[in-house]
Amino acid sequence: MDQNVFYLAPLLYNIDMDIKTVLIIEDDPNIVELLRIHLHDLGCKVTTESDGQKGLATAKEGLFHLIILDITLPALNGLEICRKIRQTDRHTPILMLTARSEEIDKVMGLETGADDYLTKPFSLRELIARVKVIFRRSEEFAIDNLPASTTPLLSFSGLEIDLDKRKVMLNHCRIDLSPKEFELITLLASNPGKSYSRKRLLNLVWGYDFEGYEHTVNSHINRLRAKIEEDVSNPRFILTTWGVGYRFNEEL
Repeated sequence: MDQNVFYLAPLLYNIDMDIKTVLIIEDDPNIVELLRIHLHDLGCKVTTESDGQKGLATAKEGLFHLIILDITLPALNGLEICRKIRQTDRHTPILMLTARSEEIDKVMGLETGADDYLTKPFSLRELIARVKVIFRRSEEFAIDNLPASTTPLLSFSGLEIDLDKRKVMLNHCRIDLSPKEFELITLLASNPGKSYSRKRLLNLVWGYDFEGYEHTVNSHINRLRAKIEEDVSNPRFILTTWGVGYRFNEEL
C-alpha cells in the first residue's frame, strides 16, 4: 500500500457519510499529520503531497471529494495550483490554508476557485466543522436551496439550467461556469424575484459568514453577467436590488 494513503473508521465524530477521499497538499509535516489524524477520525481516506508540482499531478490523476491546499508550497504555489485545477475540474471542493492574514490573499483564493479558506494557526474543531459543511453542501446544495416544485431543468428566455447535469446553456450554447458561479445562478434562478443580500449569498453559497468579504459576491456576479448577459450594463437575467443585493428577473 502507498504509505501516503491511509484509512481508519470513524471514531470521534458521529456523522453519517460515505467514505470520502481527501487530498492534502501541504509542506509542513506537523500540519499534515494533524490533518491526517483528524480526517481519519472523520472516516476519510487521505492522500498527501508536500510538493506543489506533485500535488497538482495527483489532483489531476485522482478523484477526490476534497482538496486541502496550502498557498505557500515549493515548486508551485497554491493559488496557481487552484487555477490549474479549475481549468479542467469545476466541481471538486478546495479548502485553502494560508499563514497570511492579508485580506487580498483570502479573496484571491476564493476568486481563484477555492470554496473556503482557513488562516494558520487554525482550530482543528473549526477545520472539521468546515470539512463537514463542504461535504454536506456538495451533496445537498441543489436540494436544500430549491423549492419542492422545482424541476431538474430551469428555462428562461434562452437560458437553460440543468440541475442534474450541472449544465448551463444560453441560446443552445454551453456556458462554462465555476462551481460557485453555478450555485449562485441556480439559487437565484430557482427563486425569481427574491432579493438576496451579499452576506446572505455568502452564507448560502459558501456556507459561512465571510464578514467583510461581500465584494467577493460582486466579483462572482460580474463574471456571471459577463458570461450570460448580452449587455452587462443593462442585465436581463441577474438584476441588482439597490440597497439590498441581487435577484433573478421574475418577468422572464
